[in-house]
Amino acid sequence: MKYITWRASSLLLMAAALLLGCKPHQDVTTLRLAHTLDQEHVVHKAMVLMGERLEQYSGGTMAVEIYSGGQLGNERELIELLQIGSLAMTKVSASSVESFVPQMRVFSVPYIFNDNPHLWRVLNGEVGTNLLLALQQARLRGLGYYDAGSRSFYSTNTEINSPADLVGKKFRVLASQTAVRMVEALGGAATPVDWGELYTALQQGVVDGAENNPPSLYLSRHYELTKYYTLDEHTSVPDVLIVSLPVWQGLSAEQQQWLQQAVDDSIAYQREAWQQSSDDALAAVKAAGVKVITPDKQPFRDAVAPFHQSLQQTDIGPLLQQIAIVGNTQEASDE
Repeated sequence: MKYITWRASSLLLMAAALLLGCKPHQDVTTLRLAHTLDQEHVVHKAMVLMGERLEQYSGGTMAVEIYSGGQLGNERELIELLQIGSLAMTKVSASSVESFVPQMRVFSVPYIFNDNPHLWRVLNGEVGTNLLLALQQARLRGLGYYDAGSRSFYSTNTEINSPADLVGKKFRVLASQTAVRMVEALGGAATPVDWGELYTALQQGVVDGAENNPPSLYLSRHYELTKYYTLDEHTSVPDVLIVSLPVWQGLSAEQQQWLQQAVDDSIAYQREAWQQSSDDALAAVKAAGVKVITPDKQPFRDAVAPFHQSLQQTDIGPLLQQIAIVGNTQEASDE
């Protein structure tokens, strides 16, 4: 009986060790990172680079163990694991964070950026930095942003040239109330579906389409089921690399510095590689027979103008104003 009790206790200890977000082993601190993307995705490759750089900067005393493809759960579940310190790091869409930190919903508001340079001036400036710091209220810490391009609609059976073509159609969105309101403002019916379940939902007609960037459309193989891809580029929602606040606070100042430096390196790599990855994905879906449409964006902008107006007196109203100021300042300097 004593042996059985000891054996059970040992198994429990082993299980607990495996659940630790940050696990020291033979003087190596291993950070467990999970995400939902395919291993061919440029963001996954950037995180692999981050692990390599962290090992280099720490002299082999730190490592990153990556679980891809949703092995440990969907984005919301991964964030919750970070909050309790059972997982060290994750990469999620900024839209997935808004139910934990409401300010992050600003990224799901359509057509708030003039172009990609405007987006990155915001992310690398005061607004982006403050949003990363705001994650601490949810026991999280933002380490940086990965480029996720712009999100556009793709459809199984409807050619989308204007908002009128969205009416009566069901489109998958992230689990974000702002994303739901955005699709509804354009006339569509928003249907939140987990990323891992979307292929089946498209296949079975649960939804008529979805919206995402070219690499995600290609690597998810959703292009096998969709006939049309409309580059309306309604939102530019960055990916956010997050560390568990309890795990972060358990690292020494030197370890924190190494980790942030490795993250910064991976962000620089990912931003440089993103555009080529996006171009290649777009070419691939075209070659597979998907009709790529470049619509006039003005009707889409006009359709969401009342939505924009309704947000001015909310808690993200000041953020929207700051983002607009950054864009207007740059335009003035370019004249």
